[in-house]
Formats: sequence, structure tokens, C-alpha cells
Amino acid sequence: MLKTLEKQPLENLWDDRAAATMSESEKLLYRSNLLGSDKRITNYGGGNTSAKVMEQDPLSGDDVEVLWVKGSGGDIGSIKMDGFATLYMDKLVALKGLYRGVEFEDEMVGYLPHCTFRLNPRAASIDTPLHAYVPQKHVDHLHPDAIIAIAASKNSKELTQEIFGDEIGWLPWKKPGYELGLWLEDFCKKNPDANGVVLESHGLFTWADDAKACYELSLAIIQKAMDWFEAQTDGVAAFGGAVHESLAPADRRAVAARLMPAIRGMVSGKQHMVGHFDDSETVLEFVNAKNMRPHAALGTSCPDHFLRTKIRPLVVDFNPAENNVDTVLEGLPSQVAAYRDDYAAYYERCKHDDSPAIRDPNAVVYLVPGVGMITFAKDKATARISGEFYVNAINVMRGASSVSEYVGLPEQEAFDIEYWLLEEAKLQRMPKPKSLAGRIALVTGGAGGIGAATAERYLSEGACVVLADIDADALVSVEENLKSRYSDDVVRSVRMDVTDENAVFAAFAEAAVEFGGIDILVSNAGIASSAPVEDTSLALWNKNMEILSTGYFLVSREAFKVLRTQGIGGSIVFIASKNGLAASPNASAYCTAKASEIHLARCLALEGAEASIRVNVVNPDAVLRGSRIWEGEWLDQRASTYGTDKGGLEEMYRQRSMLKRSVLPEDIAEAAYFFASDKSAKSTGNIVNVDAGNVQAFTR
Repeated sequence: MLKTLEKQPLENLWDDRAAATMSESEKLLYRSNLLGSDKRITNYGGGNTSAKVMEQDPLSGDDVEVLWVKGSGGDIGSIKMDGFATLYMDKLVALKGLYRGVEFEDEMVGYLPHCTFRLNPRAASIDTPLHAYVPQKHVDHLHPDAIIAIAASKNSKELTQEIFGDEIGWLPWKKPGYELGLWLEDFCKKNPDANGVVLESHGLFTWADDAKACYELSLAIIQKAMDWFEAQTDGVAAFGGAVHESLAPADRRAVAARLMPAIRGMVSGKQHMVGHFDDSETVLEFVNAKNMRPHAALGTSCPDHFLRTKIRPLVVDFNPAENNVDTVLEGLPSQVAAYRDDYAAYYERCKHDDSPAIRDPNAVVYLVPGVGMITFAKDKATARISGEFYVNAINVMRGASSVSEYVGLPEQEAFDIEYWLLEEAKLQRMPKPKSLAGRIALVTGGAGGIGAATAERYLSEGACVVLADIDADALVSVEENLKSRYSDDVVRSVRMDVTDENAVFAAFAEAAVEFGGIDILVSNAGIASSAPVEDTSLALWNKNMEILSTGYFLVSREAFKVLRTQGIGGSIVFIASKNGLAASPNASAYCTAKASEIHLARCLALEGAEASIRVNVVNPDAVLRGSRIWEGEWLDQRASTYGTDKGGLEEMYRQRSMLKRSVLPEDIAEAAYFFASDKSAKSTGNIVNVDAGNVQAFTR
């Protein structure tokens, strides 16, 4: 059976009452979002939708026909009204008179802005002519796994005829562009009763003169293909059957946690990469299969799949029966190097005189028998989406090989898409990466005021963040807040007691599986106590030392292990205290533990320098707002020590400072950002006091 995310039939989600008040362009948005909500219908960013709508010309006031079509780089599942390009249909038709032939078709993209309606800034995609020249008002272009399995079969034309008869036609492979738009127009003229067409190695086009009819037609055609595959493949062993058994779920994650930092270090030469791990049923069936390697070597078929997953994946030489992780890690450098060499050879075989320079030669997809699939990309969302695309490719390969013979995109065709000058121009238009793009940070005490502020500062600069804290409820609250303002992709949390070796190990393993490793450790877990020395119990003394000294040692030790495995440097930031430099009355345990932190940081700076691991310290003072250590007894104790009440303590600290200013969590976060970023690339073993000025804490 052709597997999908769900095995239930596709659901018709169209609501006539909701659609009744919509304009034609609003119905296009509605239809697009419905289609994009199910990955069985199309993948993220895959396909496009359009509608030909009568609009009033802003200059003449006349009614004119306008093509609304998904703009370049959009996603129909999440698109908004401003995600559609709008173009005059009469001008699009006039472009035919400028077309000089297939060898010049790329120049037609340059004419599309001249067709823009109402100065719409949304760039039109390369598929615009395919929608413009279909005579029907509404057009869907989708990439359903079930259809692409037909399109990627050796006898795809015959299968299309067998399944759909004359309702759906077939066109041979042609790179997306102006010529394919003319092919599609010619097909429609010659086959006026057809409701759509399967494009070889590409996807599905369907059309109708009504928005709802077009939506329901697309669903019906895709469901028909899914039902046909289910009937044809019932009882067929996919990919020749299994030759490996999957490890238990916890063991799979443990293997991934060891492999991912090593791979990440090898593939982050040009930019820091972020990883994603998938051990879903679909992936495990493929990586464990007898015919996995030959199918993987064929590469993907659909252009969208290929652009996201590269020419082919790298199959890691792991044997789940032996659980030979150490052997695999020893051999990984040569495997990765061999993949790079193979990719460089592919580039040399296929390049043209005007081809862009070779891009990153590392694999995107890594298949691990018995474990799952690892993907690496410039950010978490791209790594996750690349994995989703390869799951689509697995579904396609399964379907095609079960009823026919799977055919990957020919190498030269694949190259011509990957290094398409129009694709290169799109890449060049992308915004400059943020300063922490691709970086992964683990923040202890992440649910507190300073930890949460630091996490947010890092997220604002493009980092991924793992929040670690002993307070499970506070963790949930902070994580949900940050995810709501950034994304589900970039924030994770893990409950961790910094004094528990196993908990620390598990937290770093979680960071490795979720993101691929770590670049930044912010050691911020805190406690505070106040008592005269004669009233300081051994238990209180030990508690301060365990959390503020031993805890900082344990998390740093684990960070060093991961950073050395990656071999791409890193930054460790200790959030210590002014009290580590300047003693305070009735706080001997706290002050001594904080002094220990500072000296530990100096020692680690010495050890990490040769591996470009920088270790620096931020010393706050009197950060009351949002700080959980200033709740309860500590606040009462410090207020008592200085002879004031709770309300007057912050003012007392402000007046005590040289600058007469309060110190906020965001101020500490800014210093932590400085030490994590390349702005401090030549700084290690340093201390920055963020205390509004305290002469006793001057470092010199």
C-alpha cells in the first residue's frame, strides 16, 4: 500500500456557508489553504494554485481579467492574500509574441513584472505560464505522493491511462517554464474534455471553471490514485522486504545523539548546520529494506523533492544487529569525504559554461539502518522540511516500485534544475542570515528571568534554543511563550537538575537529537542564600556549591565533549555574579560558590582555546525583576541585611550603583549575546560586569 500520513480517505473540507460571502480571489485563498492542509495532497511549498478573476483596472476603470497565482517561494497551506502574484491576462497572452523558442525560455521570466496588476510586489513564479494558458478559470498544480508515484514509474503514461482513462491526460518530462506552459495549452486545446494532466516525474494539474469544483476534482483524482495503489499493492513487500530490525525507540535516539554532532561538525564548514531526526514508520521501513540502497542511489524524481534533498542521500554504514556506533564514527569522515567527491564529480560532468559555482557538496539526507533518517540544513525548519520531502520521495519510490519500476530524474535534468540560473537568482535574493543563524544554544536556568531573556535574545538572532530547568511548570510556560512568538521549530525544553550527571547527559543528548549538537552553553542555573557564617549549615553550604560550582562543572564538561566532537568551536557563557568578585555580608556560601564559577571559567578558557571553545563570564548584580531566586526567603534575607523592606530593596540597589540604574534580565541577555556571537570572536577568559557600576567588583 502507498503509505501516507493518514490512511483515511481525503476529507472534503469545503464549507459552502463560509465560501458564500467570499470573492473569487478569496475563494482561491480558501481553496489553497484547504489543499495545503494535508501533506498527502501536496508537500510544504509544493505546487501552486490560481484563479482568473475579473477586476477593475485602477487606471481605466474597465473590467479586466487578472490571473491570481501563488507567488514565488510560497506555500499554499499557509499562504495569505499577499502571497499571490496578480497579472493582467491580456499581457500574459501578449507574451507569446515575444517568445523566441525553448533555448530562450528563461528570458520570459523577466517579462512577468511588466504584466503586474496594481503594482503587486509579490514576484510571480516560473509556473505562472502553466496557469495562465489553461483556459479554465481555476487551476490546481499539486504534488501528491500517489500521483508522483505514477509520474515516476517507467510506464507512467500507460498507468495514467489505466487509472484515469481519458479524464486525465499525460505529458512527458519537461523542466518547468514557459515552454511547458505552451505544451499545457496545446494539450487543453486538443483534449477539451480532459480535467487535468499528469506531468511525468513532476506532478498533477487539474482545472475547472468553479473554485469548489476545482477543489473537489483535485481531491477526487488524488483519492482515485490512492485507492488504486491500495488495491494493487495489498500484500506486496515494499522494497524487497526487511533485512534489518529497528532498534528500540530509546536506542534509536541514543544512536542519533552520537551520530548527529559528528556529522554536523563535518558538514558545517561553510555555515553552521542544524539537524532533524525522523524515525517514523515510513522511514524505518525504507532504511531497513533489502532494496533501500539501490533505490536511494537513484535519487528523487519530482523537482521539488530534488531541490530539497539533493541528488541522493548518504547511507550510513550502521549495522543495527551489531550496534556498531564506534566503528561507524571512525568511518564517517571517509564516508562524508566520498560523498563530497561524488558530488563534485557530478557537478563537473553536468556543468555548463554559465553554471553557478559549485555549492555545498555535503549530503542533506543521511539514512541509518535500524535507526532512521537524519537531515541537515541551514536552519531547523529547512532541515525538517527536507526530511518531509524525502518521506514523500520514499512514498513515491514505494508506490512506483510496487506496480512498475521507479525512475529517478535523469542526472543532467536534475543538475539543470539544481543549478538553474533562475534558481540561483532566487537564492541571491534571500535575506542575509542573522548573526546566530545555524547556532544551537542550551540555557540552564532557562525558565528564570535571565535565562528566558537570554533565550529570547538568541532566538531573535536566528539561533535554536534548548531551555533546561528543574522547574517543570515554569519550563512549560516559558517554552510555550517563546514558541508562540518564534516557532515550534526553534525551541525545545528539557527538565534538568544540574547536579545530576545522568540528567545533564540526557539534556545534551536531547539537544543533539533535536537540533544536531550545540554551539553555545549558557550556564545560568541559580540559587541564592543569605545567613551569617555561624548560622550557615553544612547542608546550605553544600547546596550552594553543588548547584553553583559542581553544576557548572557538569554542564561544561558535557558541552566540551559535544563541542570537541563537532570540531567547529563554540562559546560557553557563565552567568556568575558581582558577588564572585566583591564579597557581601551574610552570604559566604553564595559568594564562595560564585567565585568558584569564575575561576572554573578561567580554567576552561585555557583548556578550550586550542579547539576554539571560548569561555567567558557575565557578572550581574541585583537583577530583581523576573528572577526566581529573588522570590521568597532570599528577598526577605537581603532586605533584612540592608535594613529595608521588599519595596525599597530595588531602589536601594539602584542608588548603590555608580550609574544609579536598575539592572534588568534583558541587560544580562545582551552581554550573553555578545559572548555567544562573533562580535566577541577574539575574547575568552574575560569577565563583563553588568551591575550599573560597583567599584568593589572592578576586575582591575
